[in-house]
Amino acid sequence: MVEIHIEDVKEVPGINPEFLFAWFKHVADLEQKVLGDVNVIFCSDEHLLEMNREHLDHDYYTDIITFDYSEGDVVSGDLFISVDRVQDNANELSLKFIDELNRVCVHGLLHLCGYKDKSEADEKQMRGKEDEMLALRLFHVEHL
Repeated sequence: MVEIHIEDVKEVPGINPEFLFAWFKHVADLEQKVLGDVNVIFCSDEHLLEMNREHLDHDYYTDIITFDYSEGDVVSGDLFISVDRVQDNANELSLKFIDELNRVCVHGLLHLCGYKDKSEADEKQMRGKEDEMLALRLFHVEHL
């Protein structure tokens, strides 16, 4: 089950819970995983910065922090996403907000599926998987 939570931001433009659930389930199926409990928590830059400092000992802004609770093939976890950072990244990359938001969401889910992005090779693989799964998103939008 995918649950959406909003903390210290007023809204998340364009978010569609039914679409997100269907898309996440499809991604998990393709990765031969079972979609367990995934919480997507949208928050502000400042909230995520504080979490980054407290839990990861990092003192910088980020667009997402993923807490992985997966066991075996069951994908579960918390995806904390900074709406502010997603908007800034979208502006910087000349993308629509919802497109960047979807990239960040699937990035977190891919972490829960076992993909990493710390090395250059891992990051390249992650970006390829993001692109593949973003292409699926278009299919799901047309069929909702």
